[in-house]
Amino acid sequence: MNPIMDPFINPQPGRGPNPTALESFDRCAVQAGLRGDPMLGTAFPAPRLLLVEQPGPWGRAGLMDSRFERAAARRLVAVLDPRGVRVVAIRRPGRAAPDGRRRWALADCRAGRERLRWGRFDVDAELLEVAMAAMEDRRTGELPARGAETVDQEPLFAVCAHGTHDVCCAVRGRPVAAALERIRPGRVWECSHVGGDRFAANVLVLPTGVLYGRVEAEDGPALVDAAEHGVVLADHLRGRVGFAPEVQAAMAHAVREVPTVRLSDITLVSVRRLSTSRLVIRLRWPGEVVDVDVSTAQSAPQWLTCHSVQPSGATIYRPMSLRRVRATPLGSPAEFE
Repeated sequence: MNPIMDPFINPQPGRGPNPTALESFDRCAVQAGLRGDPMLGTAFPAPRLLLVEQPGPWGRAGLMDSRFERAAARRLVAVLDPRGVRVVAIRRPGRAAPDGRRRWALADCRAGRERLRWGRFDVDAELLEVAMAAMEDRRTGELPARGAETVDQEPLFAVCAHGTHDVCCAVRGRPVAAALERIRPGRVWECSHVGGDRFAANVLVLPTGVLYGRVEAEDGPALVDAAEHGVVLADHLRGRVGFAPEVQAAMAHAVREVPTVRLSDITLVSVRRLSTSRLVIRLRWPGEVVDVDVSTAQSAPQWLTCHSVQPSGATIYRPMSLRRVRATPLGSPAEFE
């Protein structure tokens, strides 16, 4: 198949990013759009996040390079990162000043546990207590959150606008954040780096953990509607955080091939590697079990970010086919034949 016509690479030929007065032709997002860089399987692997409100500028390292107490920020990352909790700085669109005490949120994106728990803090070091309380309860898998005030399951939209990490994120992300804020005031935050600078604008929907790329301001209404109805915009889908890249690609293929299935209903059964470049991902949702063939390949070296010091390749995950598996009766010793 011509890669330009592959819907998983360039789902809407001719609509991709174009250079504007604010964008140089050699920016990574412009070039990636022209190349049609595939996005599937590029959501980060951490299934949980700690969102920390930090207004004002962020340096390249995000929270650790801001006006937040540096020692506290480093300790937060050191405690949470090994446990699969990503620390992300957030601020209101337009860099509005915080309304009273700053906010934090623990976002759990794991299947069946999706929720946001919010709290507030005055002193940066207070968040170390939140981090220590976020140690997983081995019996329930919950994230205890000391000081949490509210529990929230309504869609939240975090738009990467981390310009010091990559200028494309700011140039493309801020207009998208402003557009979403007009649609759902108070449900939108600008956020620090979520990966995939060349796919800007990147929008992370929480607590489901669905990550979109190449979002434009005019996509806002459709994106909000999809999030609130539990479906996805397949053309912009990068993946769902917390899953391996090949699993993300298989899930994306499933929702495209079976429009009645929701991404949140899909669970992983197994991953079987057939060769160095081909895997079979078995997925399940109510009433259905399927095998999805996924191929992997390495792209040619490219300038993948605006800050790259040299060209590098990226792994491409491409779903090839979906095959339904006949299930044995529920409760039988072998679930599948």
